[in-house]
Amino acid sequence: MAFAAAARSPSHAEAFRVDRVKVMGLPTHREDPATAMWYALYNALLFLGFPVVLVVLLIKRRCRSGLRQRLGWVVPRRGSSDERVLWIHAVSLGEVSAIVPLAAALHRRHPGVKLVVSTVTDTGREAVERHLAGMATHCFLPLDYPWMARRFVESLNPMGFVVVETELWPNILREIRRRGIPSVIVNGRLSSRSFSGYKRIRPFMRRVLAMVSLGLLQSRRDERRFVELGAAADRMRTTGNMKFDLPAGDATAADGVDRSALGLLENERLIVAGSTHPSEEVMLLKSYRAVTREAAGAVLLLAPRHIERSDEMERAVRDAGFPVTRWSRMRRDGGRPGAGGPRVILLDTRGDLARIYGAAAMAFVGGTLAPIGGHNLLEPAAWGTPVCFGPHTDHCQDIAELFVETGGGIRVRNVRELTDALLKGLRDRAWASRVGQCARNIIDDHRGVVEHNMHLIEELVGLRGF
Repeated sequence: MAFAAAARSPSHAEAFRVDRVKVMGLPTHREDPATAMWYALYNALLFLGFPVVLVVLLIKRRCRSGLRQRLGWVVPRRGSSDERVLWIHAVSLGEVSAIVPLAAALHRRHPGVKLVVSTVTDTGREAVERHLAGMATHCFLPLDYPWMARRFVESLNPMGFVVVETELWPNILREIRRRGIPSVIVNGRLSSRSFSGYKRIRPFMRRVLAMVSLGLLQSRRDERRFVELGAAADRMRTTGNMKFDLPAGDATAADGVDRSALGLLENERLIVAGSTHPSEEVMLLKSYRAVTREAAGAVLLLAPRHIERSDEMERAVRDAGFPVTRWSRMRRDGGRPGAGGPRVILLDTRGDLARIYGAAAMAFVGGTLAPIGGHNLLEPAAWGTPVCFGPHTDHCQDIAELFVETGGGIRVRNVRELTDALLKGLRDRAWASRVGQCARNIIDDHRGVVEHNMHLIEELVGLRGF
């Protein structure tokens, strides 16, 4: 695959070198009239929409957390005038998970640098506090209004700004650029939907991307898309997907969830459906019903993408005629043995899915039968668990294609194909073991992206020798 080859193609010296002067580009005080015009239009639209934005923040319960930070009233501050701060922005849970190995490695190598990780969602905050405790400080990103961006950046005054995937906030990037602070997109990607939308405003996007010093992208496809939007080709590099370096890549039995904690009997096999969406759950329950007719001892664990839907999910499972137990209740009760027979476990907690995949005989990853774009295929693969997924894999296209081409995963198009794949995995353990091992080998073969990206970031922000 292109993204894998790209991470290996340069010589060692070339791979870990970046021309800091070149990627920083023109002096910070120069801004052409066309750029000023586009930003004036963007900010005019923001001003017009402010009342709506404010109402949404006040009404939506999940947006009230950190409201004063979101509105720029409270900003993070450096401990002293000479403290060195590196700012990382990761919008939500998935992006935070992707940068955990990078942030941890930066903390180990540069303990004197303060890491500040901003998020937009509360799930992102929880992930930072859980996985980067003692290594990074969390804050909520302010809205992208000029005065909020200016106050935030002025207070934090970071030595560098690292933005994960495609979180391109024009006023924040502009303020970063004005102050001569290097910025880097890490693990960058552009889904087909985002790319199509950005192409409609390409003249503006070209100017926004000009504010970015360096782009470290997941695949050649992403690199081509960024360049087509107007990014300078010599600032965009394909380095690979950092999710290959997630801690789950070191998954061992000691890190997983024991079968007994899930109430599984000795002869029972677990099917884990992770990060699912409503339409997929209907299909999964139909498929599970068909599986139980032909394979005794199959237990289904459903992990909805948004655990706020747990009550709705529990009702849907009961309406489908299956007994259902919540994982939070099982964990509290110490995982009492089940009574046997077809049943559904509902995962209603955050942060446990990656570990539970280790107890599965077969896995399905959601957002792929529904037209979402796909979630993390690597989490079950890290355990050597055979993984099924649907046709909608735009968010993880290169990984999905690699799995299919090498036999490390099973693409299904409908309920019947999903049922056939699950039954094959449950009946033929040797086949399931080969598929799972192939997926695990893919992860092992593509690790090292974090180290590569870290060297380039160190060069860009001036951390070498610090």
